[in-house]
Amino acid sequence: MKRIAVFTSGGDAPGMNACIRAVVRGAVYHGLEVFGIRRGYSGMINGDIFQMSSHSVSNIVQRGGTILKSARSKEFMTPEGRAKAFEQLKKFEIEGLVAIGGNGTFTGATLFYDEYGIPTVGAPGTIDNDLYGTDYTIGFDTAVNTALEAIDKIRDTADSHDRIFFIEVMGRDSGYIAIQSGIAGGAEMVMVPEVLTPISEVVEALKSGWSRQKSSSIVVIAEGEEAGIATEIAEKIRQQVESNIDMRVTTLGHIQRGGIPTAYDRILASRLGLGALEGLMNGEKNVMAGIVNNELVYTPFRDTIRLPKPINEDLLRMVKILSV
Repeated sequence: MKRIAVFTSGGDAPGMNACIRAVVRGAVYHGLEVFGIRRGYSGMINGDIFQMSSHSVSNIVQRGGTILKSARSKEFMTPEGRAKAFEQLKKFEIEGLVAIGGNGTFTGATLFYDEYGIPTVGAPGTIDNDLYGTDYTIGFDTAVNTALEAIDKIRDTADSHDRIFFIEVMGRDSGYIAIQSGIAGGAEMVMVPEVLTPISEVVEALKSGWSRQKSSSIVVIAEGEEAGIATEIAEKIRQQVESNIDMRVTTLGHIQRGGIPTAYDRILASRLGLGALEGLMNGEKNVMAGIVNNELVYTPFRDTIRLPKPINEDLLRMVKILSV
């Protein structure tokens, strides 16, 4: 293998630039030509491909977002779109890919290999930490710390005004951001998609706190919670408590995607980027590089896509015990 390309796809995550840097500098170190593809599969289809060098990735390890940009491509999910992408890769004589992204990215790579035999090794780039085959994904630690900073500030105003705050964090299918930021932020309750939490249970927990003279409370809610989004949950609870209780809702939204990556995310991204590159060089294909028990492992894309990553129930138990 003499020529490889790297791209980012799907939602951006802090640490993606550190991962790109590791792939590019690893390729240079090993004597490979390395190309960047802008805007993911969309750029692959349109031929937005350029050669990269060690200098191309100078001074990016500390930057959030992705210098290669990102996009979701409906066209690539069609046979015609993948045919165009293959022609562009052939034009640049690219023999393998490093894909930084999540489930959608790896689904596309699997289809692409089945049709055209282009090997891809993935690096898990998503703040949700919802990919099977790795303990942590690139961007998760930064997103948790971003959410935690907001929770800490909201806690101050909640305490000042004797309010209940319902704080919605990202996690359409995963409660990892909610559970970890909730524990670290001292939340009275955390609601996640993986576990059904009846509204009555939340009401009971809040009333229990009031009986112990708690003047303010924080409830952290993952956006994919089955009971609804934060505004809906707050309204359901409002109907079951005294009317004079002051409740507010805050949705943190996309601030969780941005920002300077933490040291942990920079190191994780560098390790996974180099692991993905060297796996590709050593004949790995259709696998994701991940870290499990601090060891580099490769998990088939089909397993990463298909298998759920359950939340640690000990973390949920911690919330209940520590809110007493």
